[in-house]
Amino acid sequence: MKIIFSRKGFDSSSGGLPSPILPDGRIISFPIPDKTSSIKYSDIKYDEFNIGHMVSLLSKDKIPAHYFAHLDPDLRHDAIQRSTGWKPIFGQMGASQGHLRKQNIQADDIFLFFGLFQKTIISNGALQFDKSSQPVHCLWGWLQIGEIIPIHDAKKDEFKWAHYHPHFSKETQENNTLYISRDTLKLKGKELSVSGAGIFRKHLPSLQLTAKGQSNTSFWALPLFMFPENEQDALSYHQDKKRWRKDEKLTFLSLVSRGQEFVWDTKEQTAALEWIEEIIKKANRR
Repeated sequence: MKIIFSRKGFDSSSGGLPSPILPDGRIISFPIPDKTSSIKYSDIKYDEFNIGHMVSLLSKDKIPAHYFAHLDPDLRHDAIQRSTGWKPIFGQMGASQGHLRKQNIQADDIFLFFGLFQKTIISNGALQFDKSSQPVHCLWGWLQIGEIIPIHDAKKDEFKWAHYHPHFSKETQENNTLYISRDTLKLKGKELSVSGAGIFRKHLPSLQLTAKGQSNTSFWALPLFMFPENEQDALSYHQDKKRWRKDEKLTFLSLVSRGQEFVWDTKEQTAALEWIEEIIKKANRR
């Protein structure tokens, strides 16, 4: 099984600001703007919040609530109104999809979505970023692949529930492909009583990728089992051994400056599969 660390949501170049870590610890990934989408920020809900209001407030109205959003990956049933048969879904295309194809991504491989986040506070009755906190890269969701569907095949009636997805407005794009989640998580050949896709609700130390105390968000601390002993074992795009080091407990990585999809082959290591299971099970605890 392969893990794909997938960069999604707001950052300094896409959206222009981090996504928020709420004062109660909840993390909300803001989808990037997309003028070709049919979904407005004001259409998207998260618990008691309207995402349009939050985006407008935190961006100081640089991104108004009526702007259109690229809701992708789309992992929460209650985010917007749904058609019957909806499943969590993610789309990729162009060079990034070409990389996934080259890496031979298949059913049962798992996306771990990460983005840039910063703590927020309530000041004068309004939500705002906590200027005393540093932005960090955090995991915010997952999707284990059930089906991989080229966009032209997704026009079939059986996928009508997916036709709202923003990748249908980009049908002519090269390699345009949809990834539809499994119903339940499957690890070590066993079906678990955990959803095949979802979000991590709270900001936990186990979900933070940026090394503790680092101002450089792209300096990551990863589990020790991810340290590559050779180029073939390294996370894709990170074969340069100068990017890696380790100590007794952790692996450290200097992440490449851009890129969306970084693939690592677990080779069915017990430690890696147990790590995935643990962080996803924690996500289901409120």
